[in-house]
Amino acid sequence: MQVRVLIWYRFSLFLAVTDSLISNILLVGACILVTTLFNYYLPTKNRYGYVLTLVAILAVLWLLISRSILMLLTDNSADYAHFFTQSVPVRLAIGFLVISSMALLSVLWYTLQDQKEADARRQDAERLAKEAELYKLRQQLQPHFLFNSLNSINALIGLKPQEARTMIQQLSDFLRGTLKKEENAWVSLGDELEQLQLYLEIEKVRFGHRLTTTIHSSEEDKQKRLPAMLLQPIVENAIKFGLYDTLDTITISIRTASENNLLVITVQNPFDPATSVPIQGTGFGLSSVQRRLYLLFARHDLLQTSNQGNLFITTVKIPQQA
Repeated sequence: MQVRVLIWYRFSLFLAVTDSLISNILLVGACILVTTLFNYYLPTKNRYGYVLTLVAILAVLWLLISRSILMLLTDNSADYAHFFTQSVPVRLAIGFLVISSMALLSVLWYTLQDQKEADARRQDAERLAKEAELYKLRQQLQPHFLFNSLNSINALIGLKPQEARTMIQQLSDFLRGTLKKEENAWVSLGDELEQLQLYLEIEKVRFGHRLTTTIHSSEEDKQKRLPAMLLQPIVENAIKFGLYDTLDTITISIRTASENNLLVITVQNPFDPATSVPIQGTGFGLSSVQRRLYLLFARHDLLQTSNQGNLFITTVKIPQQA
């Protein structure tokens, strides 16, 4: 376009091409310069006046350098010098417009890049905090169960040493299984039930014939996945509030089902309403499960508790991720 305008003003093709090349090459250089500057320094919201000042300075420098080079190449032609002087306002306006547009695009681009990096750092920090809290919850659950088991072993050593040795072996197998799963946050329901069975065998040594359990789960449900060690605190809560306030035999029932891409696990335990007040998810075991589910899925409705007569029912729903 610049070449055609100069030819329209009856300048030679050589002069028109020279003017266009020199002017636009230097203009590209000014745009590269402003982009490079904003790569290392971005103005704050209240300092955009400095951007306009920088653009104005670059536009003036571009115009002066272009004029100097063109005057040398055209041997200070009077006609061309007069034309250049007359076209200074237009050239300056075009240079200011092009450089300011590039400056605006650069500011927007680098601002978006900084924002993406900040968001990525924030997400990494949140992820690390979430993983740390999940790890802390799991580490808190193990001593909570371990202390109960050690107290039971201590009580059995004198009266029933063989059962104490059996319980120690079962506790060792259980803890070894939990350590193996530290690196894997998700396991199949089948694996979780096998690990849960080890825990229940330990509890049956503690409580003897007073504790019985039933597990109803289809092979299809056993292929579903859930966070490791999620069921143990729920079952521990059921045993605590089912056995501690009665001398009778109780049955802990565990059932699984699939509903709308959810793995639904229901744990039932009897309780005596006259002597026991089942907590509604406020104990450490259930509250830790609820917190884990929220950290993983950002939902508060995945753990529910209810009473039906003398039954306390805990229902947990696990969304099945792709």
